[in-house]
Amino acid sequence: MKLLVYHTPERTPQDSLPDCAVVIDVLRATTTIATALNAGAEAVQAFSDIDILMQESEKWLPDKRLRAGERGGEKVPGFDLGNSPLDCVPQMVVGKRLFLTTTNGTRALQRVELAPTVITASQINRQAVVDYLLQKQPETVWLVGSGWQGTYSVEDTACAGAIADSIIEQGKLSLEAIAGNDEVIGAYSLYAQWQNDLLDMFKKCSHGQRLLGLDCHEDLEYCAQTDIIDVLPIQKEPGVLVIEH
Repeated sequence: MKLLVYHTPERTPQDSLPDCAVVIDVLRATTTIATALNAGAEAVQAFSDIDILMQESEKWLPDKRLRAGERGGEKVPGFDLGNSPLDCVPQMVVGKRLFLTTTNGTRALQRVELAPTVITASQINRQAVVDYLLQKQPETVWLVGSGWQGTYSVEDTACAGAIADSIIEQGKLSLEAIAGNDEVIGAYSLYAQWQNDLLDMFKKCSHGQRLLGLDCHEDLEYCAQTDIIDVLPIQKEPGVLVIEH
């Protein structure tokens, strides 16, 4: 198994796909996806385009759907939810499909949606991702950060490093054995630097600062937790994520 880290979907090779793509948007799309599915959502369907989301969600009964999303960190006007994982409580989401659009994470999902296997990762479900990769042993794994509008986001790379760190430890592997590009080494080193205080890193990074400006401190605290839920979101059809059983 070779891991390759790409900081944004734009940096992925355009002429190939991996055996398994792991999409990461710690602040906050992939954290929200894992939380919603863990709370009983039927599925999360991701869209980069709001108009297409509206068209598709109209095909569902109002009591079976939730429109969720943000632009620039703020809730899309007229939607049921924003992109806060804290809103995805059972009484809100059980049995419903979340139609989700975000500034960055849904674009990353769209980039790799044709890969044979697509899963999503965040700090909160890191162990579920690691368990899956160690069990399935895909030959090539892309860890794709969502970034921010095409630019690097440190929190996504740290999560990729957290995945690499756990694979090395549990699989009794060396860093050089699993690193398919130098970005894996960088991600591993970044996580080693911050693993004991991810929240402080989130507060320092640009997107964390953006969310703090929107009074989302509790979101940062939640997103900075590691291995708190045992859920693996996996794509069952392009853009549609469900729980891997």
